[in-house]
Amino acid sequence: QRWQSARDSPCRPNSRLMPFDGSGANWDGKGYLWRSASDVANGFSKAAAARARELADDEYRRLLYVGMTRAEDRLIVCGYHGKRAPNAGTWHSIVSRALIGAPESEQRAHPAGGEPVHRFHVTKLPPVALASGEQARPTDAFGPLPATLFRPLPPFEDLPRPLSPSGAAALIDEGKEAVVDKASPVLDADAEPGFAVLRGLALHKLLQMLPGIAEPERQRAAERYLLRTGADWPPSEREKALASVTSILADPGLGQLFAPSSRAEVAIMGSLEVKGKKRSISGKIDRLAVTSDTVSIVDYKTNRPAPSTLAEVPPAYLLQLALYRALLQPLYPGRTVKAALLFTEAPRLIELPAGAMDDALARLTGA
Repeated sequence: QRWQSARDSPCRPNSRLMPFDGSGANWDGKGYLWRSASDVANGFSKAAAARARELADDEYRRLLYVGMTRAEDRLIVCGYHGKRAPNAGTWHSIVSRALIGAPESEQRAHPAGGEPVHRFHVTKLPPVALASGEQARPTDAFGPLPATLFRPLPPFEDLPRPLSPSGAAALIDEGKEAVVDKASPVLDADAEPGFAVLRGLALHKLLQMLPGIAEPERQRAAERYLLRTGADWPPSEREKALASVTSILADPGLGQLFAPSSRAEVAIMGSLEVKGKKRSISGKIDRLAVTSDTVSIVDYKTNRPAPSTLAEVPPAYLLQLALYRALLQPLYPGRTVKAALLFTEAPRLIELPAGAMDDALARLTGA
């Protein structure tokens, strides 16, 4: 036999941007109404909302009809509710009101828990003929249902909220201080904050894509990209960006980071116990290079001016790389996991000592 089940899923038209059809008097066609708080509603918005509810209820009942008419032999309608009683508009309530009072309905006890259920039966199906040699199996041949079936389910354990490595410093008291902005409010007044973000994104994209382009073509590819992305930039800023990327890729000391075996924009996720509570960690590594004995993590930063020493590196950056390192270490047993910050303005690569990252991670985890 084929079975069809229907779930309760009340529909509510609660979108703030609500489409409506014009009446033709003042507006002919489809429009959109922004519904804010109820205290600013007017007659038109209330009428449009009522019409939207009617259409949603019609669609909700149409879906019930579609679900009920798809059943070939039997239809089972079951409902569930929590502490609050279900409203009268759910599928289960609609079917119950329509069928329970019908003469074709009869009440029975549920075979497992004894709760009352109702059976609506109209068509008298002919008995199914047994195959030759098959004996009818008595119903009492079934053993008792397992006791665990009636025990309450264990409490649902919420998934830990993902923690971004770049924002993890907010969980450490001493990591809450803001990064000092060394820009001059007079000399650098023309540089808008939004420009710094756009410039940083452009540099990240160039460092991501250019290593995969043949070296003779990199210069022209970078120039074309900056002409499109930085069309509104001052020409001097495009030249500085191009010079920064070119010097980074040409630096022999950074060659291993951009070798064919390295990867850009590596997404990573794992879990870590933070102050006694398990937390998910989710982030993206700008550059990852793996050799037979070493794993190197590099994160790009576009600070102006770039820090000169490790002491000038903001603690939040140190913790960010420490988290990446902690997630990668179990994936590469027996290999040393190193981390560094590449400040594209200088350009300058500052390697982060393992001890400094261990201390930053210990402050976060409470270990």
